[in-house]
Amino acid sequence: MNARTIRSVAVIAGARTPFCKAGGAFIRRSAVQLGAVAARETMLRAGIRPDRVEQIIFGIVSAPVGAPNIAREIGLEAAFPAGVPAYTISRACISSNQALTNAADQIALGKSDVILAGGAEVLSDVPILFGRKFRDALFVASKARSTGERLKAFRGVGLKDLAPVAPAIAEPSSGQSMGQAAEKMAKDFGIRREAQDRFAAHSHQRAVAAWHNGELAKRVVPVPVPRGKELGIVDHDDHPRDDTTEEKLAKLRPVFDRDFGSVTAGNASPLTDGASAVLLAAEEVARAEGWPILGILRGYHYTAIDPFEHLLMGPVSAVAGVLDQTGLGLRDMGVIEMHEAFAAQVLCNLQGLASAKYCQEKLGRSGPVGEVDPDFVNQWGGSISLGHPFGATGGRLVLQLLDQMAKKSAQFGLISACAAGGMGSAMVFEREP
Repeated sequence: MNARTIRSVAVIAGARTPFCKAGGAFIRRSAVQLGAVAARETMLRAGIRPDRVEQIIFGIVSAPVGAPNIAREIGLEAAFPAGVPAYTISRACISSNQALTNAADQIALGKSDVILAGGAEVLSDVPILFGRKFRDALFVASKARSTGERLKAFRGVGLKDLAPVAPAIAEPSSGQSMGQAAEKMAKDFGIRREAQDRFAAHSHQRAVAAWHNGELAKRVVPVPVPRGKELGIVDHDDHPRDDTTEEKLAKLRPVFDRDFGSVTAGNASPLTDGASAVLLAAEEVARAEGWPILGILRGYHYTAIDPFEHLLMGPVSAVAGVLDQTGLGLRDMGVIEMHEAFAAQVLCNLQGLASAKYCQEKLGRSGPVGEVDPDFVNQWGGSISLGHPFGATGGRLVLQLLDQMAKKSAQFGLISACAAGGMGSAMVFEREP
């Protein structure tokens, strides 16, 4: 295909639910329900009929057993026409990033004009498994033809075998958890506990201020939730705390290395429920229809690094790749949003971007990618304060970036995120000044 046939892709609208701590406000809501709320609101804000959407793509990490293709169920729940196809994608914590760029690719190639993309995650409702011995017994019993055969299937199954096994947030390859990886990175890069707590405190303070000023509220749609016999409304992220300080965070004990560690529950992102949705369209179509354009996707890049070394350093190579692709530098970015899995992870990645030695050894570059002041990143708060619903965070990053770009009249903006498996993602957006 001739390069001149590649079309520019615009973000038309978007919305997200509040992000709430797992086991809290959304404990009786499903990923499908939250995704449908975000999807409906996105279409309302765009002022575009649902029948203009040609495809729905959503990301999720812990897909519900009864609805593995949540994208299709979200489309039906949100009353999109039954003829709109949909598929679900999973790429760990960058699942909604992948949903957005998959949509962009199809639009750029002329396969579709308008696609709804996003992500959802309800960690309050993750699949709980039993141990293998009990699962095997249940399978055999399901095939039994008599009560005696069913009882026989459970011979040798003890009480300990009945204990449920919660899904582990760890690498299947190495057995290393995300927190353990962040701890290792902090030690190897010399990121002190004080710097992590300072970054985390600033995340909370900025999120609280952004909510107070109405900057985050305008993108969040209220969600009805059952409260006993009545129906309540959740309209606010529930994790940002206005009383969070470095001094308070310093009192928390390390979680992953209790004797010599620096990663705590306070400088890490919490388990979270939530959903986000973003409407994308070909720029030429949007302008012809007079639709609002929040920003243009100018490039994206995905990478993978050795997960046995520094699991969460993928953003360094992803950012380098997208900047090379677009011909831009970090100094061109008026806004930068970086997923805060851990304060240590963000600070390590910023250090890697600024290090000539790291970029030469790990990326084969002649010099550093560039330096970014930590205070310049995530000025409306990040995942540490706002929460991290795995499948939905990418959509939040994009919308939060574009809203800040509009307020600052910034031409270019950058998002980046780490993900399990040593993966990284980065996107560059442009907005008309």
